[in-house]
This record gives sequence, structure tokens and C-alpha cells, in this order.
Amino acid sequence: MNKQDYLLTCLAEECGEVTQRVTKALRFGIDEVQKGQELTNAERLTNELTDIATLIEMLREECGLWLPVYTTSKILAKKERVKEYMKLSIEQGRLEND
Repeated sequence: MNKQDYLLTCLAEECGEVTQRVTKALRFGIDEVQKGQELTNAERLTNELTDIATLIEMLREECGLWLPVYTTSKILAKKERVKEYMKLSIEQGRLEND
């Protein structure tokens, strides 16, 4: 295993941890504090997302791996796509229309 493989493995692991934290927030609430923990699900999710951002930065620095930069235009475009799918979910009766 080389350094790039190692960091990619770590990135995959962190993505799994984000998935776990999101499902905990959905099941128990974003503000819930799991027994034996001090942080809310929101705080723990933030920490996991920070870990992902860190690994992306390390892949750039350590391996010269080009990964997408989060630009305002890309973020705005993604927001629009999510909003379109939200409309579809509302139309299908799967999402409440607030």
C-alpha cells in the first residue's frame, strides 16, 4: 500500500462514519447526546465532515492528487439540483411541503 492508497482508505472510512452519524441523527434527533458521549449528533457530524475535508486536503498535499475545489458556483448548482428533487419528493407525497 502506498501513501495515496492509505489516505484513500482513510477517506472511505470517514465517509462511512458520516453515514453512521447521519443515520443516528435521523433516528434519535440532531440534538441527541448518545449515552456515554458529551457531544450532540450535530457536533459529532460536524467533526466527521471536518475529518473528510482534512483527508481531501492531505490527498492534495501529500499525493498531488487533484480533487474538486468547492467553489460557490458548484455549491449553488448543487443547491438547485437538490431543490428540484425536493419538489419531486413533495409531488410524490414523500416530503412535507412546509
